[in-house]
Amino acid sequence: MALLDDDSAWIQELETALIEECSATDVYCICKGKPLPTEVRAEVWQICLDVRDKGNQLEQFNEIFDLTNQNLLREDITNFVSNLGNDEEDKLCVISDLESILTFYCKSRNLEYTQNNGWVELLLPILTLKVPKGVTYNLFEAIRDTYVPQSCHKDGNAFHILRLLLLYHDPELCSFLDTKRITPENYCLTWFQSLFAATCSLEVVINMWDYYFQQSDPFFIFFLSLIMVVNARDQIVSMTNESRDKIIASLSNMPCGLEADDVSDFCSLAQYYALKTPVSFRTDLMQTLYQPKNEKSQYVSQALCLPVSVHELVENTAQETKNVDAVRFFLVDCRPVEQYNAGHLPTAFHLDCNLMLQEPSAFATAVQGLLSAQKQALAHNSSAGGEHLCFLGSGRNEEDQYTHMVVASFLQKHTQYVSLLTGGYIAIHKYFSDNLEGCLQDHSPKNCIVCGPTYKMLPQSVKSGQSTDLFGKISAAMKSKSVEVKDKLFDYIVNPNNSSPVQERHVSSSDKLGKRYRDVAPVFSIDDDNDNFASVQQEEAEDDHELVQIQSCLKSPGVIEHFPCQEVKLNGFMYSSHLIVTATELVVLREVPNRKGTAEVIVKRPLSAIVKITARKRHPELITFKYGVPEGENLKISDMDRFLIPNADKATKVVSDQILKQLQSKD
Repeated sequence: MALLDDDSAWIQELETALIEECSATDVYCICKGKPLPTEVRAEVWQICLDVRDKGNQLEQFNEIFDLTNQNLLREDITNFVSNLGNDEEDKLCVISDLESILTFYCKSRNLEYTQNNGWVELLLPILTLKVPKGVTYNLFEAIRDTYVPQSCHKDGNAFHILRLLLLYHDPELCSFLDTKRITPENYCLTWFQSLFAATCSLEVVINMWDYYFQQSDPFFIFFLSLIMVVNARDQIVSMTNESRDKIIASLSNMPCGLEADDVSDFCSLAQYYALKTPVSFRTDLMQTLYQPKNEKSQYVSQALCLPVSVHELVENTAQETKNVDAVRFFLVDCRPVEQYNAGHLPTAFHLDCNLMLQEPSAFATAVQGLLSAQKQALAHNSSAGGEHLCFLGSGRNEEDQYTHMVVASFLQKHTQYVSLLTGGYIAIHKYFSDNLEGCLQDHSPKNCIVCGPTYKMLPQSVKSGQSTDLFGKISAAMKSKSVEVKDKLFDYIVNPNNSSPVQERHVSSSDKLGKRYRDVAPVFSIDDDNDNFASVQQEEAEDDHELVQIQSCLKSPGVIEHFPCQEVKLNGFMYSSHLIVTATELVVLREVPNRKGTAEVIVKRPLSAIVKITARKRHPELITFKYGVPEGENLKISDMDRFLIPNADKATKVVSDQILKQLQSKD
């Protein structure tokens, strides 16, 4: 009996609070996410959605129903209401109210109504409250504006964000769906648009919204959706031999199986995953959900993995927490060794990104050392220990493109909890600008890329830094060990310019290409790509690129050869593409996601503009085409394109041969 009294005590406390002035926070402290009693739900929702004192906005409506798609709106409402159990008179009343609400909403926001946008379904749980029409409108408006992502459209940021969350928590499942060309917009559009009202039973939705609105967290829809997918991972992965459409249908219908008794556990699990996710992720990207066109929109769609802010990283490392489920970072500094030695955070583990391309075996050994150091740091509860890997680059494109490749290698191995520090070392340097010497270890203003703008990356000896922290000792020991293991553990490549070229293809004197190429550097060569491209701008035009059918282009009469490849941007982003060689041009088609067989024409360069072709010594399939003009004994490089081409030898030969033919024909 005492248990029943305790169970009902919170209801009495809530009723008392509602008589007085109370906030959404007060409501949550009392209810703690429990389903609300029917008699107080309407009032609690108004408090949580902050519309209790908003007044009747529908008084401004002139009752003129003349939207462009008014007939579609009326048809959707009629079809929806016909499935309700009300009598005919009640149905007519509901139809009239809904049409007024949605028509006024469109007019007040200057929006055009579209079918299947989730608006009608969103209104159903509100109708159960049986409140005046003006209150119904206020609740609908608040839910739409606050909880439904405005970028919830095809290829919108909401879907990119959900994929990043899935990649962070379950990279293997994310990889499986990627290989099936299944992205969140394929299965969760209705989840976002209606906050599950279009897919779950009414009782489930109302209980879910009780919890949701008490949280006052618009981002919670992403964790609810994440749990919906992660909980179904075994079922989804077992469908590997099923068609893409069948897998999408199975995913889309997942919420249908949710029962009212499951809601509490479902929401608690979503809350747990929210706790296991970096906080800055939601705070930094929240604006992209409600401002579809802003400076971060493109960044979200192209992000390699979850971003983490400098503020969160620093605060996370400094604070002590006994909560084993909270996010704790293990910082991996991927900058070249000379940059690391010129200043770094004392808790950072160094993993030189150059090793991946120049010494793959040493890189693999270093990764094993990293994982071992992480394990020991966790075991000793070090301030540097954490399950969550946060990778750090320099903050400059010329180095970060390789940092991104390192991060991609961890993601390809389905490593959980992988993130990237936004802004890299430059952002850290700015954050500690008032106390650099006290916060950065081994900081050298002369060699620091921020303090010394003329710093040229000169090779330096590896220092064995001292630290009282266990992790510092591990890091120092591993760096000093690099000589003993004969350059296999930390074989830092401090002077790549001394590397011998893997192969050279020069224009010989027997080619008889005319006087233009006498006494100048070789025009065509396959060697180590050591040029500094800090000044080369690789920004794409904002205008839409030409869309084409891939097969039609590949079969065009003028195509001499074509090669599947990955386009590699300076910022490290990679795109599935096709390199096409004609007699006069180099053309690159970038595949359009979710539009099979369609591509954008990203690159169209005359072959005559190519002055050099380079490749990495240890990564010969990474090919760079450099454009410019000979200038005395040097080459003036004005632009470049970089690709990962599986059949790189043949591709470079075909391009070189066509350029030679062009020059010979001119002679």
